[in-house]
Amino acid sequence: MLSATIDRYAYGSLVPRTDRMVTIESVDFKTTAEMRLDEEILYDGSLDLIKAAVRRFGRDGTDGYDLVLRSNAPPGSGLGSSSTMMVALTGLLAAHYGLHLGDYQTAELAHAIERDDLGIAGGMQDQYAATFGGFNFIEFTDRVIVNPLRISADIGHELELSLLLCFTGITRDSARVIEDQTRRALASADGTMAGLRAQKELAVAMKAALLTGALHEFGELLGQAWTEKKRMSPLISNPRIDELYEIALGKGALGGKITGAGGGGYILLFCDFTKKHRVIEALEFAGADVTEFTFDTKGLTTWRV
Repeated sequence: MLSATIDRYAYGSLVPRTDRMVTIESVDFKTTAEMRLDEEILYDGSLDLIKAAVRRFGRDGTDGYDLVLRSNAPPGSGLGSSSTMMVALTGLLAAHYGLHLGDYQTAELAHAIERDDLGIAGGMQDQYAATFGGFNFIEFTDRVIVNPLRISADIGHELELSLLLCFTGITRDSARVIEDQTRRALASADGTMAGLRAQKELAVAMKAALLTGALHEFGELLGQAWTEKKRMSPLISNPRIDELYEIALGKGALGGKITGAGGGGYILLFCDFTKKHRVIEALEFAGADVTEFTFDTKGLTTWRV
């Protein structure tokens, strides 16, 4: 898998208390909760992701604390916001408990809380991407290996100027899309398996194009990856996504694909810089929210004040 981190962040603060209370404020969901470390932490559908992290780190060796969490990537956007928040929360709690976790340990723990403790369907790429940061080629076999890519500054700048994020206006539950893909894969559905195999091959080709600066080739491969991804489940695309994608291609975009599991969120588009403004104008005329971004090479960062 090929990944890169951008300037969309999950933020958190932790302030120690002198009692056994834990308070949580989620700015994104405009929700608060509180619990006692001396009592069982129960999942009730409200801020369960955060409660699971508090529960995993345990009750011993600490008094309570106040947590405030927010993200500048909306939930359900396909930008990995929930997994990034879990990585940020894992880093916060590890620092508070005096645990010295390496990057692999942090990503593995964040993944375990989200997928094992809560049973949320999904992969593990978002946790590793958020923890490590930067451009990476990530291999998933019997273990996870993160290979940092040495992208030159010139290629990085040109790539930034060639990419757009187009918000479809649809937020979605990625678990539903992933569960459908998983069901089809377990049933060895032809389209799903062929799409999976093709995407693995395309990831290798896209890595080579990126490292050698063949960015137009990269843009075309991005479009091919979208074609193959759609074969994996009918829930991955919908008429609104298809409409916006065709508008972008008609105005000069070379290719693109939905971010995340699919079904909504953002479309990542590759456009030659000389045609980018036309693509933006056409998509905004169609009612889409279009934004540019920059890459960020830093992963999880914690500090004390």
